Amino acid sequence: MRPLSIEGAWVRTPRVHRDDRGSFHEWFKEPEFTGATGRTPVLAQANCSVSRRGTLRGVHFSDVPPGQAKYVTCVRGAVLDVVVDLRTGSPTYRAWEAVPLDEDERNAVYLSEGLGHAFMALTDDATVVYLCSTGYQPLREHGIHPLDPALGIDWPADLPPLLSPKDAAAPTLEEAERRGLLPSYEECARHRATVREGSAA
Repeated sequence: MRPLSIEGAWVRTPRVHRDDRGSFHEWFKEPEFTGATGRTPVLAQANCSVSRRGTLRGVHFSDVPPGQAKYVTCVRGAVLDVVVDLRTGSPTYRAWEAVPLDEDERNAVYLSEGLGHAFMALTDDATVVYLCSTGYQPLREHGIHPLDPALGIDWPADLPPLLSPKDAAAPTLEEAERRGLLPSYEECARHRATVREGSAA
């Protein structure tokens, strides 16, 4: 697993074995994950999202603690997956990094608690599956408008974005910060340290 430019996020590029029958790859390996992140993975929920071309989901994040860490891959079609640093006080606050996920390369992205997550479907029936460290808790879930100019995410210009009503009504980053919705870098660091200590116990 290779760390991304935003601390607390990694990308994994597996070796894909192909022959005339199809392909095989290991999309998750616990020893590699633990060695890279310093924590034992916790699985509370597994999600599957199918999207038409142009669908834009996110930017989503959860209150920390407990937050929600995610391990994400695309098993059909292609998406542009984006990690956004929403942690106030972080050295890379407001920064984002995009990682193409598709059915050919089979990359996977892991993002720690407190980081924002979004993706745009580049194909029809783009199918994204992700493992979550905590279950869905509506009162702890939040969003930032994915087209907020303050973030300046470079979404594909040739695709008109299709947003859900909830994502279209999400606040800007400035509004979310003013309302105290964003996690702090310090709180996220404390939470990750607690999780690591629990993993080592």
